[in-house]
Amino acid sequence: MQVAARSGPWLLVLVGFAALAIAFSVRAVLGLAMPVIETELGWSRSFISGIGALALLVMATAAPFAGGLTDARGPRLLLAGGLTAIGLGAGLVAATGSAVLFTLGFGVVAAFGFTAVATNVVAAAIAKTFEAGRGLATGIGTSGATAGQLLVVPMVALLMQSASWRYGFAALAVLAFVLAVAAFRLLPKNQPRAAGAAAAGNWRQDVRRLVRAPVFHVLFWSFLVCGFTATGAIETHLLPYAAFCGFPPLPSAAAYGVLSAVNFAGMVLSGYLSDRVHRPTLLGAIYVVRAASFVLLLYVAPDIRLLYVFVVLFGLVDYSTIPVTVGLAASHFGVRRIGLAMGLISSGHALGGALGALSGGLLFDLGRSYGALWIGSFVLSLLAGLVVLTLKDRPGETDDAKGAGAPAKVSEALS
Repeated sequence: MQVAARSGPWLLVLVGFAALAIAFSVRAVLGLAMPVIETELGWSRSFISGIGALALLVMATAAPFAGGLTDARGPRLLLAGGLTAIGLGAGLVAATGSAVLFTLGFGVVAAFGFTAVATNVVAAAIAKTFEAGRGLATGIGTSGATAGQLLVVPMVALLMQSASWRYGFAALAVLAFVLAVAAFRLLPKNQPRAAGAAAAGNWRQDVRRLVRAPVFHVLFWSFLVCGFTATGAIETHLLPYAAFCGFPPLPSAAAYGVLSAVNFAGMVLSGYLSDRVHRPTLLGAIYVVRAASFVLLLYVAPDIRLLYVFVVLFGLVDYSTIPVTVGLAASHFGVRRIGLAMGLISSGHALGGALGALSGGLLFDLGRSYGALWIGSFVLSLLAGLVVLTLKDRPGETDDAKGAGAPAKVSEALS
């Protein structure tokens, strides 16, 4: 499928990249500002983590609907509307000292924006647009989730250090509003339909077919672990953990910037490799290396150099799960409902993120330590790596296994 000739398929990749950069920067700033907000407003870490968890629960609930809208209407209204919601939510956070309004702004208003401006929405739109080089295009487009933070998060840290954490949220709100207008004007009004897409089919029937496929459950539960360990554990708690270890805000934020840079390289490399190698093996290796990185994280204090070693190792395998997971979903389920499939799978990612964010805050408040969170993340990542190795690269890859035909039937039914 191709987007409008006047814009070209790579404009979608560019806009998706920029939109994700803003959305994920707003999400990252909550973790960066958490210790300062605790001191200024007198809130507990578990309460602030709970706000992040609420946002992820909203995303988990709404992600399938956003995916379905991507299939039906394309990404234009989702990205423009989502960026507007993020701007409103970030602006409300910057302006208030009320726990209720802070929760409403970040945990509800911005959360709906995060749902619309999500990696699964951008990835699904790209998967529908590209056939050749789908993995590479997905890797580049979704890498905005990390690469855009290279400059944004350190700049917000500088604002926090010289002025206030509120200025960081306010600046991001302005950027979100500007990009919302750009997305609305640049992206085509209606995404052209692929062959066979005119018969949209029954949404509930498609959901039933998806959830009955064993491959769906492997991708869903492994992506839930991805959400727990990445969005929940690292995105929410890495910077507070760095502060707990005694590292200053600016070097810690710079480490987060390095993490984002390596994430970018890891996502592009993963997308490139997913077009060329056996994807279940690649995905399994990503989770196993992620597990190993959490062992290192237990021992970073008091040497900040070890924190930088960790962010390089973890960064290579952080968001690199996305291009491989999208590629496997497209192969097994077809592209007509890739938005719905990735929406459902991404709801698992958001649910895992909520559990990771909330449990990390609670464990810290109870034991004044993040050790249990890192050990749990190690175990879960290792299990996910073993489980995804049971997948076939494509439906019908071999015909000796009893269940090999099931994913193929799902793909045929949904395509």
